[in-house]
Amino acid sequence: MANPLQDQLLKAGLVKPHQIKKATKEKRQAQRGNAPDAVAEQARQAQQHKAESDRNRNREQMAERERKAQTAQIRQLIETQRLARSGGDSTFQFVDAGKIKKIALHKAQRAQVINGVLAVVRFDQTYELVPAATAEKIAQRDPGCVVVRNVPSSQENPETDPYADYPVPDDLMW
Repeated sequence: MANPLQDQLLKAGLVKPHQIKKATKEKRQAQRGNAPDAVAEQARQAQQHKAESDRNRNREQMAERERKAQTAQIRQLIETQRLARSGGDSTFQFVDAGKIKKIALHKAQRAQVINGVLAVVRFDQTYELVPAATAEKIAQRDPGCVVVRNVPSSQENPETDPYADYPVPDDLMW
């Protein structure tokens, strides 16, 4: 026995030989177990940290893919459903991001925009005319793309309209 204290306790009869062996064995196991446990704990923490960062990165990548898919869907909707407006004989003015914008439209198109049949949408710094149903689909994906979408008034009851006696001309140009 290498430990003089253990020898003295054994000679005094305070401990038995199997108790000394048990204590020595527990001490060795504790010493061996602590070092690997500390390394294992650090490895486990590093693995948890890496897994968390991988999950965050994966979430960001999924959000980016979803955003790109929505942008592609909006682009496809606009390109397939837009109406030609070249050579318009009147202008339609609207507000976008606090600035007044103008686009050239035909008179029939202008009337349809005012009545809510057509809508004005913005995509890649350009403004396009699309049907109201298409504008609804675009608004579901990105409400910021739809600039002008007039909703037809279902309250066209002349009995309840206090201004029924004062007609507003439709050909007002600002």
